[in-house]
Order: sequence, then structure tokens, then C-alpha cells
Amino acid sequence: KQVRGNELIDGIRRVARGESLLDPAATTRVLERLRRGATDEDERVASLTGQESRILELLAEGLTNRQIADRMHLAEKTVKNYVSNLLAKLGMSRRTEAAVYAARLADRRKH
Repeated sequence: KQVRGNELIDGIRRVARGESLLDPAATTRVLERLRRGATDEDERVASLTGQESRILELLAEGLTNRQIADRMHLAEKTVKNYVSNLLAKLGMSRRTEAAVYAARLADRRKH
């Protein structure tokens, strides 16, 4: 959302070279969590409330807080609070981590 022009240009060039813009530390944490298996996942997901679970699903779809708020008929600030709570319960610091986690978890459940 708040990227300076030179950072945006640098990011575009990096992607054009085939590099990743994902934070290596965050990527490593997500991959480690995925390798741990279903037990850890089940416990973390089970700790979420119904609202938090639904918001996690919507994060995985790539929706913004505003879009989630509109879809769920909540205030945007309420959604931000839910996101903060679910990140804490999942042991994550970034919504992107949670979105990737939820998308992979959903994909695994399909198979």
C-alpha cells in the first residue's frame, strides 16, 4: 500500500529477473509450519472462533480488510481486530503468512 516509487520500480525489476519479493524469513516460517504436519495445524485452526475461521478463508482469497468487512457486514476496525487475534493464535505476524497457510490447508483438505 505504501511503497515509494523507487521501491516499486526495484520490485518490478526483481520480478522481471525471476526473483521473489517474498520475505525469505516469512517464507521459511511458512514452509516450516507446513512441514510440521496436520497435528499442529489442527490445533491452531481449532483454536480459532467461527468468525476468525471465516476471515482466514477470506484472507486466503486475497480480500482486503475493507472487502472482508463489506462481505461480513462488519466494521473494518472489527475485521482488523479479528485478523490480529487470528494471527496471534496461529503464531504468525503477517496476514500474507496466514493467507498462504489457509490456502494450502484448504488445498490439502480437498485431496
